[in-house]
Amino acid sequence: MKYALLAALTLSAVALPAVADAQQTATITQSIAGSRLDINATGEVTRVPDIAIITAGVVTRSTTATGALQDAANRMQRVLTALKGAGVEDRDIQTSTVSLNPEYRYPDNQAPQLVGYTASNQLTIRFRDIRNSGKILDALVGQGANQINGPDLTIDKPETALDEARARAIAIGRARADLYARSLGTRVVRVVSVSESGGNYPVPPPRPMMMEARAQAADTKIEPGEQKLQVNLAMTFELQ
Repeated sequence: MKYALLAALTLSAVALPAVADAQQTATITQSIAGSRLDINATGEVTRVPDIAIITAGVVTRSTTATGALQDAANRMQRVLTALKGAGVEDRDIQTSTVSLNPEYRYPDNQAPQLVGYTASNQLTIRFRDIRNSGKILDALVGQGANQINGPDLTIDKPETALDEARARAIAIGRARADLYARSLGTRVVRVVSVSESGGNYPVPPPRPMMMEARAQAADTKIEPGEQKLQVNLAMTFELQ
């Protein structure tokens, strides 16, 4: 009796994977009784960027490495103070590069001669008030920043806009499927599958700005314009 029970348990254990595989196959495979129609649809929306990402920093030169680094650190401290005084939060300020490089002179027919060092300290800054960011940049130049690159305009939280683009893509895909169905003398029975190839919002390349600290006042303006966000869908329909 004991051996018979063990044998039954063994047979049940062997049979379970086959049942599970069959159930999985049934879930994944969908048969189409009518005609299959594959559609690609793109939904697009536009939004005004609400973030400007700009790299700002200082470049200093000195006859000694220590002197170049110290001068860069002193200037950068003034830049940081100006940023925080303008309301830029700590989370929106990130050190991106700190570098020190020797400088050489190359006399004719002589070995290179070390003449000094160049130090660079760069910050990546996220401005959440784009229209006022130009004024802040002008203030940074007055506090010692002599290198500014950007802006890189983007959208802080794009998901709501991308969801709108998804809904538009679905509507476009369904309307296109209905058009094909009417032209073929059939009708759309159901949506078999929908897959998203990705939501994107292309960021325009940064426009380089190089600013030198100077006494006269500047009046830098940054206009956000608009950006396009889009979602691409691949949709499969059954027609009958």
